[in-house]
Amino acid sequence: MALALRRCRFALSWAHRQPGPGPGPITVSVPVPRCLAPPGPLPWARRYSTEPGPGRQPRPKKVVVVGIPNPFIWARTKMYFFLIRAYFDQDFTFEEFSAGARQAFSQVSKMLSECNFDALKNLVSKEALEEVEEKCLAMPVNRREALAADLDEIMYSTPGDVGIYYDNQGRKFVSIIMRYWYLTDVDLPDETPEGTKVFQVVFGDESSKDSLRLLTANYEFRREFTQGVEPDWIVTRIQHFKLLE
Repeated sequence: MALALRRCRFALSWAHRQPGPGPGPITVSVPVPRCLAPPGPLPWARRYSTEPGPGRQPRPKKVVVVGIPNPFIWARTKMYFFLIRAYFDQDFTFEEFSAGARQAFSQVSKMLSECNFDALKNLVSKEALEEVEEKCLAMPVNRREALAADLDEIMYSTPGDVGIYYDNQGRKFVSIIMRYWYLTDVDLPDETPEGTKVFQVVFGDESSKDSLRLLTANYEFRREFTQGVEPDWIVTRIQHFKLLE
C-alpha cells in the first residue's frame, strides 16, 4: 500500500472535497476537552446510497438517518476553526481537513482490522498504538473485521471537539476529534456490540435480505503548529464504540 498518508499528511488529492458541517450535526450536552462520550443521536440527515462498486451487485435501496441538530456545537467548532486560521494557519480549511481525515480513518481502521501495526507507526502516536494493539490482538476475528471502514460505507462524519493548547516548552498544538458512522456487513452477534443499529436492506425480492450494521467511531487528530515543525497530522486517540474497548 502506497502510504501517501505518512504521518497523516492531509491533502485534497486524497479525496473529493466534502461539504463542511451544517448547523449542529450532532447533539452533545457539554464538549469534553480530551475525550468524548459515546455518540448521542445520529446525524440530522444523511442518505446512504447503495451504489455498486467494482465487482459488486447493484443495491437498489437507500437508508436515511435522522437526528436532532445542536446549533451550539456547530457554532463552537466554527469559532475554533476561525481561531486556527487567524493564529496558526491562514490556509486551514475544514473541508480540506475533513477530506484527509476521512481517508485516514478508512485506512487506519483497515490496518487495525488486519493487525498491520508496523504500517501504523508513522500514522498513529506511539501511546495510542500501544493501547489499541493489545486490544486488537485479543479480539475475536469477526469483531476485528468490523473495525474496517470502507470509504463508500462511511455514512456521515462530523467534528466532535476541537482543542488548542500549549505545552511547557511553548509548543503549539491543535487537536480535532472526528466522529464517524459507517456500515458493515460483518456478521456480529446481536448482543455484541450492544447498542449498534441493524438495517435490513432487500435485494431483488423479499426472500433475499442483507443485514447492515451501523457502527460508530471517534478518531482524534493532532498537529503541532510550532514554527519550523512539519505540518503533519497524526492520530492520537482511537475509539470504536462497543468494539475496541
